[in-house]
Amino acid sequence: MQCARHPKVETGLTCGRCETPICPRCAVFTDVGARCPTCAPARKLPQFEIGPVYLLRAAAAALAAGVGLGAVWGALLPGRIGIFGLLAAALIGYLIAGAVSAATNRKSGTPLQVVAAGGAIAAYLVRNLVIGDDILPSDDLFGYVAVIVAGAVAISRLRY
Repeated sequence: MQCARHPKVETGLTCGRCETPICPRCAVFTDVGARCPTCAPARKLPQFEIGPVYLLRAAAAALAAGVGLGAVWGALLPGRIGIFGLLAAALIGYLIAGAVSAATNRKSGTPLQVVAAGGAIAAYLVRNLVIGDDILPSDDLFGYVAVIVAGAVAISRLRY
């Protein structure tokens, strides 16, 4: 049996709905079995459907968590940060992503990753205000690395 979309490919797989021969390259695996691209549902999974309300909830959660954690970060580590500060930044990114995830009913996706990274940036800016430094100091290499670490952890936690 030959694949309907790739005639040079031999296959034993058929669509679970219309029984069209399909190869693994064009098969769409659903919760009810393999389907051809025509029969496969075009809708995204509910976990990845992020409407404006969820985006606003995520932004509010990221901002609140970023401001709160940035204030704690500045109070507990008032000087320039080192390796311990990078670990604290990873924890901050993890907590911000957790707040965004909880506010959006455990949804994930690129828009929420961007929002969580913005929360990590907000935490760094608030930290600088709490310690009495410039908002964006030019000589704070570890601080910028910490923001990257916090953002990367937040992004990876909200990955697909």
